[in-house]
Amino acid sequence: MTIDDYENVVVTGASSGIGEAVAKSLSQAGLNVHAIARRTERLEKLAENTNCTIHTMDVCDSEEFVDLLETLEADILINNAGVGRGYGNLVDAHLEDIEKTIDTNIKAAIFAARAVLPGMVKRQNGHIINIGSMAGLYPLASSLYGATKGAMHVLSMDLRLELQGTGVRVTEICPGRVSTEFYDAALDDPEIIESKKNSGIEEVTSEDISQAVMYALNASQHVNINRIELQPTEQTYGGMQFTPRAQK
Repeated sequence: MTIDDYENVVVTGASSGIGEAVAKSLSQAGLNVHAIARRTERLEKLAENTNCTIHTMDVCDSEEFVDLLETLEADILINNAGVGRGYGNLVDAHLEDIEKTIDTNIKAAIFAARAVLPGMVKRQNGHIINIGSMAGLYPLASSLYGATKGAMHVLSMDLRLELQGTGVRVTEICPGRVSTEFYDAALDDPEIIESKKNSGIEEVTSEDISQAVMYALNASQHVNINRIELQPTEQTYGGMQFTPRAQK
């Protein structure tokens, strides 16, 4: 069983970046793609260039979101919707930003999986792909965002245990630095946004992530691609830091 054995796909956060690239690739592969996002104009542009069916919706509107997913008989779920509000240190994070990030990055992903899994298990056919992050695997100075992506990591591992014997596969895609609009939406200060966006390296693209998704989907049915970590060649994680405490 490969991607040719699937029919219906749900992609969240499909109006830009990784979600848009994945939606395009899956549509080009001949699947019925349901693209979900908040920005109608972006979705309409996606629909003009693909055969995607678009749904303007905030995934944090749990009732509306779940009601839709329960009607689509999805064979593939791409849990991509995510935000980085409160991306700086937790000390300075606003409560509403904390709530928005948790609701989007964790709760919506869990609700989505809960909505599509009964049908997948019944058909013994399905694939959930969670777009995580290297921030969920390695220490970074962004505890809120890292915590939400760490939750996606554990969700992916535990779902594989729960779903053993059902034929439903679960893959986690963990990108490092990706050239997207992430910082534009995560931060408010234009100068900080500009400094964060200019990494000075050749970054991974949304299309690179889409290729990783397609690779996981095209694996033979007896093969589950558990996790893919990918980052720019010029980026790495780990090491030690020593910072003297400021004197009073």
